[in-house]
Amino acid sequence: MRLKVGLSKVKAMTVQMDPDDDTLASLWVVLPLALFGFVVAAGCWTLFAVAGVHLRAELELSSLQFGILLAVPMAVSALLAVPAGLAARKFGARNIMLFCLAGLALCMVFMLTADTYFGYLFVASGLGLAGGFYSAGLQFVTGHCEPRRLGLVLGTFGAGVTGAGFNYYLVPLFHEAFSWHGVPLAYLIVLLLILALLMLLTSSEDSRAEPGSETSVRILLRQLRHHRTWHLCAYFGVVAGSFFALALWLPDYLASQFDLPVQTGASLAQWFVIPGALAQVVGGGLSDRFGSGRVISRSLLLCLVSLFVLSYPPMTLFIRGVDDTIRLEFALPLMMEGAFVVLLGVALGCAMGSLQRLVILGNRSVAAFVAGLLLVAASLVAFVLPVVFGAVNHWLGIRSAVFMILFLLLFSCLFLFSRDSREHERMSLLHPGI
Repeated sequence: MRLKVGLSKVKAMTVQMDPDDDTLASLWVVLPLALFGFVVAAGCWTLFAVAGVHLRAELELSSLQFGILLAVPMAVSALLAVPAGLAARKFGARNIMLFCLAGLALCMVFMLTADTYFGYLFVASGLGLAGGFYSAGLQFVTGHCEPRRLGLVLGTFGAGVTGAGFNYYLVPLFHEAFSWHGVPLAYLIVLLLILALLMLLTSSEDSRAEPGSETSVRILLRQLRHHRTWHLCAYFGVVAGSFFALALWLPDYLASQFDLPVQTGASLAQWFVIPGALAQVVGGGLSDRFGSGRVISRSLLLCLVSLFVLSYPPMTLFIRGVDDTIRLEFALPLMMEGAFVVLLGVALGCAMGSLQRLVILGNRSVAAFVAGLLLVAASLVAFVLPVVFGAVNHWLGIRSAVFMILFLLLFSCLFLFSRDSREHERMSLLHPGI
């Protein structure tokens, strides 16, 4: 009798553990596929940032034409982010991910045959499908993740932004060995490989829409009305948009500031992009353990310290002494500048991972829609900031004014976030049920 009771308890425990084990097992399959897909999608997203330099010389593009070519993928991503999130809820996240990957592969085919500016502009607009993959992919991994691992999983998925940095190595490598036109062919092969793996290794049940899912924008916005989601989306847009804008601006800044070749400046800029993207994993993991608010505040404070140092331009100080005038030169050496740039990238990455976790954790039922809002905010800021950088740089004539702008922006973000966090804690104490 005791043996039967013991066996029944073991079976009951096994039945209770099976759902968690199945979720964890599926996560080990889904997360690497989604991450690999986002790495390649992010690489396609920023392909013209490096390949466009060679394209500009071939087609003799003006600065305005070149700027539009760089901005179009970002703008299209902002337009597609929310519709892709809604489509993921209605048709299933897996189907939207497959559609976006197939569209990117088709863009690579068009890029191999394009030979005019408008042809490449059409391709650039198609590269905005990478934003749709982000919205659907975030919903995909969230559906296979437990709340206690959410920060780490979202940070790992967000680290796929490292794909944007691979172009700085891939394009020059292909250009020296063959031609930069071989890069779309390489991306096409990898995209087809990911498509095949995603179709073979993921279940068709993931393609089904969520039961009872709502796809009306008005109703979804009404669900977010009573939350601080809008403020958090704005903070994420400022932080992530600053990261992307600075990633595009740094190669030219480093090359001009220290009289380096453009390729050398691009290589050095990767020490900002790749550690910053990987730091999202650290930020998400730390948020799971210590809470998002503490990680975000400390990360932004670290950003301000780095930006304060980087904001100082090279200057000459004349001190009038008793017998002579003493001249002091102040300028950060390349190694010290690079160290603070890496620190800034890591701090921004931690803040992005924590903010992403904080937003999604409170809105898991509408994760795809919220992911679209996050991408819209980040894309808009990343679209506007380079224009502001160029205007201020032209007006003041000081290259480090870029860091001054970011210092003011992130200081405002930290101040408002701290105030909102205190108000949220006060309301939680006064109304525990809310």
